[in-house]
Amino acid sequence: LVTRVHTDEGFMGEAFGGDEDMTQNEIVALIRDHFIPMLIGQDPRMIEDLWSKMFFSKIDLGNRGLHQLDMRNRGILTQAIAAVDNALWDLLGKIYNVPLYKLLGGYRDRVPIIAIGGYYKAGKGQDQLNDEMLHYREIGLAGVKFKVGKVSVKEDIARVTRVREVVGDDFVITCDANQAWTPQEAIQFCKGVEPLNISWMEEPVRWYDQLDGLKMVRDHTSIPINAGQGEITSFGCRDLITHGAVDIINVDATVMAGVTEWRRIAHMAGLFHVNMAHHEEPQVALHLLASVPNALFVEIFPSYERDPMWFDLPIEQPRIKDGYMELPTGPGLGIQLNEEIIERYRV
Repeated sequence: LVTRVHTDEGFMGEAFGGDEDMTQNEIVALIRDHFIPMLIGQDPRMIEDLWSKMFFSKIDLGNRGLHQLDMRNRGILTQAIAAVDNALWDLLGKIYNVPLYKLLGGYRDRVPIIAIGGYYKAGKGQDQLNDEMLHYREIGLAGVKFKVGKVSVKEDIARVTRVREVVGDDFVITCDANQAWTPQEAIQFCKGVEPLNISWMEEPVRWYDQLDGLKMVRDHTSIPINAGQGEITSFGCRDLITHGAVDIINVDATVMAGVTEWRRIAHMAGLFHVNMAHHEEPQVALHLLASVPNALFVEIFPSYERDPMWFDLPIEQPRIKDGYMELPTGPGLGIQLNEEIIERYRV
């Protein structure tokens, strides 16, 4: 989903995000029918004010308008806000002619980068898995977010152990179960891989046990616990933090109401000594992670097959060197979009 915001002075902010198409029509309709009439004529520099107007608006999204009781409709609301909010921040950077990460305060000019990989595929054995990890090293990435949770705990421990033997001790390995386990299974896995220097264990327990279950796992392992991909507001992240359930928050600014809300979460997390990551979407994650001191890795899908828009939509991707992704130097998000690709896939 590409969102563009135009001003009467000739500036344009733009942002893209989203890796599924199940709710795109509803998101576009919400922006078109509700947000555009609400925002036309407003000062685009007043981003907190505009964000509040969108988030606290009484919009009927179905379910008698009680969108807070319906996760699907809540997600439509926060993704629509994110699309507009991220474009507004790009616009603000262009108005002041400064990269977004510097506009947000700036903390570093490069961010360590890891691949998202280790997926299960038919016919993919340990040799192919090892080759995949070595490829990530060869192309200059610092490490991998490694998928676990679809085979037995014992098999997953063996997969990760063999990969660590192949890539060496200086290659970052984080593990992501995508909410696959009970707390007991998650603890079993964590105990099995603790000697392997795992940088985080992401979303180890199922969605309905995201507070007590996560805390139980965290209390029984030395591996930092990462969660937040399933959260879409700062309120939900507040509960994860104050419950003592996480060491790392991994929310997505293209899903949970944009740069404005991500920054709110990051500052809150810092006060509790909780670190920040970002789920996918490097075009915005890079700037956010570079703007705060309590940030970890930016994530990418290195293969065209898994994320074709990352390779096709920006005319040029940020440079990767020695395990880091460098920040764009242009204003705003610093990424120029390919108009031919936009027109080819416009619906």
